[in-house]
Amino acid sequence: MKLAAIPSPTTSVWHVLGLPIRAYALCIVAGIVVAVLVMEHRLRRRGVAPWASLDMAVWAVPFGIIGARIYHVITSPAEYFGDGGHPIRVFQIWEGGLGIWGAVAGGALGAWLAARQLGLPLAVFADALAPGLPLAQAIGRFGNWFNNELYGSVTTLPWGLRVHDMDRSNPGHATVIDGKPVTLPDLYHPTFLYEAVWDVGVAVLVWLLDRRFKFGRGRAFALYVMAYTLGRCWIEMLRIDDANHFFGIRLNVFTSIVVFLLALAYFLVVRGPREYVVPIDAPETEPEPQPASDVDQVDVGASATPVAKAPRAYQVVSEDRFRAYERTGILPPAGAAPEPAAAQPEPVTPAGSAGDTGPATDAAPAGNAGPAGSTADAGPAAKTAASTGATETAAEAGATRTATEAGSTQAAAGDDATGDAGPAASPSEGDDARPAAPASADER
Repeated sequence: MKLAAIPSPTTSVWHVLGLPIRAYALCIVAGIVVAVLVMEHRLRRRGVAPWASLDMAVWAVPFGIIGARIYHVITSPAEYFGDGGHPIRVFQIWEGGLGIWGAVAGGALGAWLAARQLGLPLAVFADALAPGLPLAQAIGRFGNWFNNELYGSVTTLPWGLRVHDMDRSNPGHATVIDGKPVTLPDLYHPTFLYEAVWDVGVAVLVWLLDRRFKFGRGRAFALYVMAYTLGRCWIEMLRIDDANHFFGIRLNVFTSIVVFLLALAYFLVVRGPREYVVPIDAPETEPEPQPASDVDQVDVGASATPVAKAPRAYQVVSEDRFRAYERTGILPPAGAAPEPAAAQPEPVTPAGSAGDTGPATDAAPAGNAGPAGSTADAGPAAKTAASTGATETAAEAGATRTATEAGSTQAAAGDDATGDAGPAASPSEGDDARPAAPASADER
């Protein structure tokens, strides 16, 4: 008696209002949603317009399902064209039977068509999808669990899978005898769970390495293919479901080896930084200001929130140019040095201390005979102007400096009463020799 085992569902299809709802289809749809959301997030960080991932999914998903079915039928033809087979079952996808390699090939064709429609390089789509695709596969594998299919060989491990005998006359339900579902006599390797866990690990690996090395030109997708095929090799050899064999080895093992080598060669040969894209008509200069109009014009039909339109095509740029475009809305020329960060303004030093030697508070001694800085040599008009300018500078510096300047102005006025009259006060020019009045409070 087994004390520990993984149970399997006895039902994989439910009928709602006469319509069948199949667990296998729900798992596939859930996986597609997760992959699209991951790809959408990564595409936006590369400059692609919002929800371009949905445009890609419209093309890639149908092509991927068709390709997956074709691959399954080609590699397992006896079930449909052999003795007792029914060719019409080729179209009954809801019963299961999708090959991942056909899904990748068909999905790639659909993605290429979508990329042409959007004016995007296919490599941008592939690298953005790289961590999301294994997550979709992990979720999709639970559809095999609901269908009680694609399990491994017999095992005595405590996580062995209990498998039901499914009723062919009542698809989607286990065979029932005396009111109890019939199970197979042994426990089996839960290969669906092995692959689901492996796929999640592949997604994390690709995400971490791509974040560290910033792969470009499809190299992140090639890394996903290499990591996935490594796991698929050993998981495939555990399975005991019907499949074509070559030299005693399942066909999918050979396929995994060949695909791994091709992905490895691509990863090693192809080089290049991560691609970033901007609209093909991104402005390279500041727009000229429009002349002002005397007539107010209001567009009553305009919406409060402008709707961003998807570009008609994209151009690939470097990361520096992309970041500059994100920041300013202007695409700098190729090869231009990145703009330096804006300089921070220097803080104003508080004034009013006794040791200040700034130009607004310096006062020359009354007996100084210097030609430029002497107060005694300057005429009254020149002294008044200097006092006013110094007062305005002190007003900008703050109330403390203003008080200091006021004292300097009064000292300068005292010098005017005893100092010699300069050229501006000469009687021959008709000027009044009286000293000018001190500056008013408004001028200070």
